[in-house]
Amino acid sequence: MIKLLSYLKNYRKECIFAPLFKLLEVVFELMVPLVMAKLIDIGIGKQDQSYVLKMFGVLISFAAIGLIASVTAQYFAAKAAVGFAKELKHSLFCHIQSLSFTEIDQLGTSSLITRMTSDMNQVQSGVNMTLRLVLRSPFVVFGAMILAFTIDVKAALIFVVTIPLLAVVIFGIMLWCIPRYKTVQEKLDKVLETTRENLTGIRVIRAFCKEKEEIGHFHEQTEKLTDIQKNVGRISALMNPVTYCMINIAIGVLIWQGAIRVNVGVLTQGAVVALYNYMSQILIELIKLANLILNMTKSVACGNRIQSVFEICSSMKEGTYKEESKEVNLPFVEFNHVSLRYKGAGDEALKDIHFSVKKGETVGIIGGTGSGKSSLVHLLPRFYDATEGEVRINGVDVRKYSLKALRQKVTVVLQKAVLFQGTIRENMQWGNKNATDEEIYHALTIAQAKDVVDGKRGKLDYVIEQGGKNLSGGQRQRMTIARALLCNSEILILDDSASALDYRTDANLRQAIRNMENSPVVFIVSQRTSSIQHADKIIVLEDGKMAGVGTHEELLESCEVYQEIYYSQFKKEA
Repeated sequence: MIKLLSYLKNYRKECIFAPLFKLLEVVFELMVPLVMAKLIDIGIGKQDQSYVLKMFGVLISFAAIGLIASVTAQYFAAKAAVGFAKELKHSLFCHIQSLSFTEIDQLGTSSLITRMTSDMNQVQSGVNMTLRLVLRSPFVVFGAMILAFTIDVKAALIFVVTIPLLAVVIFGIMLWCIPRYKTVQEKLDKVLETTRENLTGIRVIRAFCKEKEEIGHFHEQTEKLTDIQKNVGRISALMNPVTYCMINIAIGVLIWQGAIRVNVGVLTQGAVVALYNYMSQILIELIKLANLILNMTKSVACGNRIQSVFEICSSMKEGTYKEESKEVNLPFVEFNHVSLRYKGAGDEALKDIHFSVKKGETVGIIGGTGSGKSSLVHLLPRFYDATEGEVRINGVDVRKYSLKALRQKVTVVLQKAVLFQGTIRENMQWGNKNATDEEIYHALTIAQAKDVVDGKRGKLDYVIEQGGKNLSGGQRQRMTIARALLCNSEILILDDSASALDYRTDANLRQAIRNMENSPVVFIVSQRTSSIQHADKIIVLEDGKMAGVGTHEELLESCEVYQEIYYSQFKKEA
């Protein structure tokens, strides 16, 4: 958490002025009991009406100055807290973007969302309250105690005994609560994960009539969260009553001692009232301090969770290789005895993959579910790094390229078609921010999506809703393919990205890509043999291993796995 405070460096002025103005407010607040004592002893005791009015005016002046100081302090504290949260969010978001898929898989999407929202808001609130109250409350407590000594030493000893006892209670509860609040946030992660999963899969849940089971599962997660919150709440709730009890006992003792000392003429009535006011001020400030500490406890726990994300470094190191001309004879893409094991996995996802591809070739990748098709193509743009062997592009290990340079060479259209809220034009310009309407229409034509745009009111200005939910599955897939084509990359990966297209549209799409000028190396991952049978080379995978490699005709003669897939989709006579 302490490391996060470095994001306040641009708000040093606010961090200084906020506590200073609070201290100015406190100075005038501490003077009030002394003024009241004089008002009682002189103004009321001697029935001096002019003196009463004079002291009344002083009290109003103190209140006005205190109000201005308080508002000013709040302004500076809020400005610093909001600015701190803004810079921290930006830095955390950038750091998350720098992490590889391995680290993001490890952290989990729901946990990252919680840290970017709930945890961040708690830290912001903690910074705001700390700047306003962390100096105010101790200053009032010790200031009141010191001023009490100026009034009467024996009565002030009550303050000396009470304050340390209160400190023990407050800090003891704080130390107990800190780790528990961290557990609360972790349970909140689980609730968010369940909520996100249910909202995403609401159609599937209803299709299988699983509403009751999912409600029960959600209830179970919220019960766990509620139980831990109650557990923490029981202890933290003791703070206010215990502190009130201790202060009220102290006030009772103070009034008792004060009454005795007034009777013997050692103290005046005004002095007893002033001492009582100082004890009341201490009570109020300690309650504020207790609440501040609880808030700070939550903020520290949340800040530590945010800091833990910063401490995770990407396992994917940037290369520095600069592109140079290569011999045309070299394979453009080469997998050299590549194996892949995901972090924490018991077995390898890919084992000893070895093949090469020349420029302009189309490569089909096919295999059963879980055979490693997507894992294989994800190694090219370095979504994951090979644990053994090398993946080379233009004769260079992909790990030597900078990620930006590599991903300018490789464009991936993933299985799940992802579009963003905005116009069709804005979505297409993700592939090329300078793309003209003519270039966009050309890419849409190749992707067989021009008719989709022509059928929409506003055409390229048609607004796509979040996630592309106002488009069909096939329309979304064609849009994402068009966006990828605008990148003009040397390698295009279609990771089962035409699964929602009919056979005719799929065939037209593949033919249009093949006929492109400066056609890229195309990797087509598919479950359909019809989608890859015209590829220059087909890689057949089974349990992460290569079961065969060759053309459609060669594999029909020599590869049993390919034969099984093909004949399951087409009659053997065909």
